[in-house]
Amino acid sequence: MKILQKLILPILIIVAIVLVYEFYFVKGDDLGSYSDFDPNNSAVKEIRVQLLVDRGIEQHGEEVSFFTSDKNGKVVQVSGSFILPEGFENAQVIILKGHLNQNGFHAHEVLLD
Repeated sequence: MKILQKLILPILIIVAIVLVYEFYFVKGDDLGSYSDFDPNNSAVKEIRVQLLVDRGIEQHGEEVSFFTSDKNGKVVQVSGSFILPEGFENAQVIILKGHLNQNGFHAHEVLLD
């Protein structure tokens, strides 16, 4: 019985560490939702979205503009000053780092998934 009592605490600690790792640190393959963003908050957050190439990609110097769709089907225009990664036009899913504002999503960085 004493052996069982000595093992309970280490087992609980290991289970807690595994749960925190699985739910907090591991990113899923699911698309994100723009409804998780507050338009009045300018904190830079990350979101996985589907790129809508058929709506067009406009580039004027360093200013880039294109459309994306989240997991709820909400279409949002993304704009910002950044360099698009190679193969961007062929990507299905991209990762945006930025914030939501009244006019759409202002991206600071775009990554390919």
